[in-house]
Amino acid sequence: MDNQSLTDQEFSLFQKLIYRLAGINMADSKKALVAGRLSRRLRHYGLDSFGAYYTLVTSGDALDERQLMVDLLTTNETYFFREAAHFDFLQDFAASRRGRPLRVWSGASSSGEEPYTIAMVLAETLGMSAPWEVIASDISLTVLERAAAGLYPLERGRGIPPELMKKYCLKGVRSQDGNFLVMSALRERVTFRHLNLLEPHHRDLGQFDVIFLRNVMIYFDNDTKRKVIANMLPHLREDGVFIVGHSETLTGITDQLGALRPTLYCRAGARAQLERYRSAMRSGHGR
Repeated sequence: MDNQSLTDQEFSLFQKLIYRLAGINMADSKKALVAGRLSRRLRHYGLDSFGAYYTLVTSGDALDERQLMVDLLTTNETYFFREAAHFDFLQDFAASRRGRPLRVWSGASSSGEEPYTIAMVLAETLGMSAPWEVIASDISLTVLERAAAGLYPLERGRGIPPELMKKYCLKGVRSQDGNFLVMSALRERVTFRHLNLLEPHHRDLGQFDVIFLRNVMIYFDNDTKRKVIANMLPHLREDGVFIVGHSETLTGITDQLGALRPTLYCRAGARAQLERYRSAMRSGHGR
């Protein structure tokens, strides 16, 4: 089954389906990617066309397979300490909240690099005994299982500062040579949850001081962005901060948040307070 076996009509069906299920606008240039990622599922079922596979995943009798299809088509590249300035900000922000419980939500956690980076920063800033926690969610069950295991090839850890790699990770030996494992004490501070950002979340998710939603909205149209942000904002504390990727903006998406600085957003009533602590941090009096 080669990439040319996916017809334009079939690709259009999958574009509409993944938009409906995950809110992702899949560009026409992704046709080869879709064919490549789904072709082995056709072989698994002995199907002779992508149309037949589409019928299977939309029949209502193959919900597990539909979830697997979503996993295959929504998994995105990520790495430790990506966009490092955000973690410098998190360090200062956490230091300003020392002594009170701190909760951070990684809204599109993928294979776990972002939430474990958050956990390392909080552990370094507040200590492992402090009352902080990280909630990490994703639409893909496959990457959530991989993330919860906390096991990565060594090359995936190239962004981790050596002193943090030594402190919070274990390098594999013998059968695990070439891998590293996030230490259990740090893994236990991160809770992974299967969530679709297009759906309103449950009250048990609670509220957060910081929400990361980075490098995922680039795949959404404006209507989907508005829906996702509207679903997430009830979980942001009044004095919390919402962080997006450097190629993303919330301008024109919500009127409930304003830019604290590029990629960092807060409610209007919290801006003065956040600016005061930023000034304190810059002058060295906040830590």
